[in-house]
Amino acid sequence: MAGVKDKNCELVAKRWALALMELAQEDENISKEDILDDLHEIAETINSSEELFNVINNPSISTEEKQIVLCKLFQNSIMPIVYNFLFALNLRKRVSIISEIAVEFEKELERVKNIARVNVTSAIELNEERKEQIKVKIAEKLSKEVIVNWGVDSNIIAGLIFKIDEMIIDNSIKHKLEDLSKEIIKG
Repeated sequence: MAGVKDKNCELVAKRWALALMELAQEDENISKEDILDDLHEIAETINSSEELFNVINNPSISTEEKQIVLCKLFQNSIMPIVYNFLFALNLRKRVSIISEIAVEFEKELERVKNIARVNVTSAIELNEERKEQIKVKIAEKLSKEVIVNWGVDSNIIAGLIFKIDEMIIDNSIKHKLEDLSKEIIKG
């Protein structure tokens, strides 16, 4: 059941993040990056204090009492759009998912800015020149700016594994050997 709860939380966070992005896009003078920074600041502040975390997540503490706490903490340190958003989250008893909302807002910001996050795993550490060549090819194929997270896994023997969102492109020797083995067993 935890997976269902996590998926529901992710969906709710995504809806809130999309709503905030829509609000932000109504005013071109508002920096979406600053909004993201404020969301992270709120999440870090809440998560770094056990006492504050417990207050925010305690259903027996009224919305009004939580609003007073949030006001004292954030009213003068975050953008008005984010403060009003936080107020709305509190009214809907959703402040507890602020970290997830920040993650979803960042994904939406990357989508709006045409940025893709790609994980590339190789069998050995690649030199900077080779990494740059791969990054350029990925950017060309996706027609996006890419942010690459590089990883090494000697178990793949050789080749590369690409993970883009939920899609995995496994071009490793290990994967090819596994496919060959399956074909031999079938035949």
